[in-house]
Amino acid sequence: MSDFLQVAGRTFLVFGVANRKSVAWFVAKSLEEQGARVLYSVRSEARRKSLETQLAGRTTFLCDVEQPGAVERLAAEIAAAGAGPLHGIVHSIAFANYREGFRPFHETKRDDFLQATAVSAFSLVEIAQALKPQLAPGASVVTIGISSLQVTPDNYGYMGPIKAALESCVRFLAKSFSADTTVRFNAVGAGPLKTSASAGIPGYLESYLYAEKLTFRKKNLETQEVANAVLFLLSERSSGINGGTLVVDAGLGSNYFDQEIIRLAMRPPGTAPRT
Repeated sequence: MSDFLQVAGRTFLVFGVANRKSVAWFVAKSLEEQGARVLYSVRSEARRKSLETQLAGRTTFLCDVEQPGAVERLAAEIAAAGAGPLHGIVHSIAFANYREGFRPFHETKRDDFLQATAVSAFSLVEIAQALKPQLAPGASVVTIGISSLQVTPDNYGYMGPIKAALESCVRFLAKSFSADTTVRFNAVGAGPLKTSASAGIPGYLESYLYAEKLTFRKKNLETQEVANAVLFLLSERSSGINGGTLVVDAGLGSNYFDQEIIRLAMRPPGTAPRT
């Protein structure tokens, strides 16, 4: 069988592995299965310790993108280790402070918004800048966004605007890098997933089950399906895609007027839904 993706023997840097449910882990594992070499960047020594078995024998670096200078230090360590050139980078990093529970959007705290922006969006800019000298010609940088920036889920709060900023950063980086490189930047707009990170969003389970009813197939995404899209964008098979967002949502964004949803919404109060 031919190597369609042609990533074998190439080197990729993956940010954001937290556990076996992480999108980043599914991407990294899939890359390795295709014969690629994967470098891992994790947030802290504690995180590396928790992944000790999972990442055994793999090249791992530490980088807390929230800390000034951390990305530059990572770039220097990768260069010193002779681990490049990098044929691709996966940015699967996001953080929001939901410890105080749900708040209306207009009550968002400045510190929370700025922290989430720095970690979830601006880190992509810093990573691109610091690692630019080590990116191979034609390298691909892929980040993980959300499937729709037009909807306004209450329990997602200020992360909606921040994901919009991330998607905008993708476009501006694609344009900026095009001045003197052939490096591409794209995002995968993923629908709701069953990950440890999503479990920390207040009311996420209800949103997840609702989204499942809106998909054409009445079945939510598997994380592997998102990882498959990332691999495609990392490969040269997607060479004509730059500055874009590939939506992977099983159709939920096009199915607002699904008959089952309408029936459930319009049934008289106090009546049980038909099974």
